Amino acid sequence: MIFDRFFRLKPPPKTESLQIGSRSVPLLFVHHPRARRYLLRLLSDGVARVTIPRRGSISAARDFASRNIHWLEQQFQLQATQPKTGSNWGLGTEIYFRGVLVRIEAEGGKIRFDAEQIKVSAASVDLRPAIQKHLRKIAGQELPARVQELAAFHGIDVVRVSVRNQKSRWGSCSSKGTISLNWWLIQTPDFVRDYIILHELAHRRQMNHSNKFWQAVEQSCPDYLTAERWLKASQSLLR
Repeated sequence: MIFDRFFRLKPPPKTESLQIGSRSVPLLFVHHPRARRYLLRLLSDGVARVTIPRRGSISAARDFASRNIHWLEQQFQLQATQPKTGSNWGLGTEIYFRGVLVRIEAEGGKIRFDAEQIKVSAASVDLRPAIQKHLRKIAGQELPARVQELAAFHGIDVVRVSVRNQKSRWGSCSSKGTISLNWWLIQTPDFVRDYIILHELAHRRQMNHSNKFWQAVEQSCPDYLTAERWLKASQSLLR
């Protein structure tokens, strides 16, 4: 089952606006057939996206957003204080690594972030390709091992684990027992990484997003909602 398909939502989204003090905030209403409840998220461009569950309505979604104006105000404040990475990564850029913002620095002819060192061409203007290649290598070594460790602990059989570069999902589980994970998980904290893995492992028992599935997720990962909130708050700085 696919987790966190961010933009493949039907029917076509409807937009309105919500007044928060002197700020007019665009509202984006999107229907998601697998959503279990109304969800509110502030996107990096200042749009508030409201996810509507299968039997939900625009009217109820509008009321839900209005009841959470204070939360939106807090998210705007958080966005204002977070550093921006930009499209290119250079010396001084801050990136997430294992859930911590670390600064890219030069050291002895190499670049360094946290305890990691990479040798790059002196002509490199954008350090993103070299750093992401290094991050993906680390993810390829660590993520499959962690999947097998958690699978063994919970008594779940996994046939194969792959680490991929995915644009719209954090992980997936096939009916044949293959767990696929996004290498970007190396940028998240351990508890977020484990939540994504446990989410996909739960699909080995429930190939759906039913109540039984979410009960299995909560049993293995009681703080999964905290992990979801971290992903939503930090998504604009990942990748």
